[in-house]
Amino acid sequence: MKVSDRRTLKRAGLEVTALGLGCAAFGGLYRSAGAPQALATLAAAWQAGIRHFDVAPMYGLGRAEHLLGHFLREEAGDSGDAVVSTKAGRLMARARPGRDLPPPAPANPLDSGWCNGLRFQEVFDYGYDGIMRSFDDSQQRMGRPEIDLLFVHDIGRLTHGERHEGHWTALVSGGGFRALSELRSAGLIKGFGLGVNEAEVIDAAMNEADLDCCLLAGRYTLLDRSGAALLDRAKARDVAVVMGGVYNSGILASATGGDRKFNYADAPPEILRKADRLAGICARFEVSLGAAAIRFPLRNAAVASVLVGARSPQDVTASIDWFERDIPDELWSALEAVE
Repeated sequence: MKVSDRRTLKRAGLEVTALGLGCAAFGGLYRSAGAPQALATLAAAWQAGIRHFDVAPMYGLGRAEHLLGHFLREEAGDSGDAVVSTKAGRLMARARPGRDLPPPAPANPLDSGWCNGLRFQEVFDYGYDGIMRSFDDSQQRMGRPEIDLLFVHDIGRLTHGERHEGHWTALVSGGGFRALSELRSAGLIKGFGLGVNEAEVIDAAMNEADLDCCLLAGRYTLLDRSGAALLDRAKARDVAVVMGGVYNSGILASATGGDRKFNYADAPPEILRKADRLAGICARFEVSLGAAAIRFPLRNAAVASVLVGARSPQDVTASIDWFERDIPDELWSALEAVE
């Protein structure tokens, strides 16, 4: 399998490369991200044939969208070859005299903050006007009218806790899904869905809207297979799933060294032990843990493609090498036996 292989998102009428690049690192996830290195990382992905790029207003509070847009316009010479997905649900705002912002949302356990993000505060808005404004703002930040996929970002109890019901009502009854449908009908986006870390909320959303494609992060990996039942339902409804978080925030890419993060935080002891067991099994077959992690989701027919993050050209090269590695069937059998 090659990273440039094309995979069809049937309902959206799009083809994405089998491997896509997630742009959270360019917003300063875990550590500061310099613009030259971010652009070099994007160039390495482009030169390797990667054509799906996923970003969000949240990533660096607007910074990642600016960097991706600059690269596609000014350096890649993109003539429509790229497929770009971004997200909606957060607006970027700043406090100023005479305007009070809503109180900050409760601490999100999956938000580690941004080391050199822009000086804005995020405001959640999943209603009609919020979705429309978020779409317009993303177009402006990227300097790009073409946005192929728009994902509702981080709707769910994991992010919002007791405020979830209010945000869900805004999305379902307050016009959020209606705005997305109008954008699709007008041809301004090719498709929409959810971009979340919770399988359960995608399942609920399929009862409320005509979804095309969803991005599920971290819930169908070597360490966490809790999204398996959702994948079965998505396949039955022709809802494509792009799988993100295949390294579970880094631990499956770092093996026994580096950033041993799990779900955007330091990995707890039980996860460290399980990752070490998985790495030991991979070593017996002379396959790196990262190679097994990046290919595992694609063993499920519901998964259209995989997204990985990178903060350097070397990270891109490593992921490509892992992705294109031949993996024996015997290894999969051994890994799937690990509880």
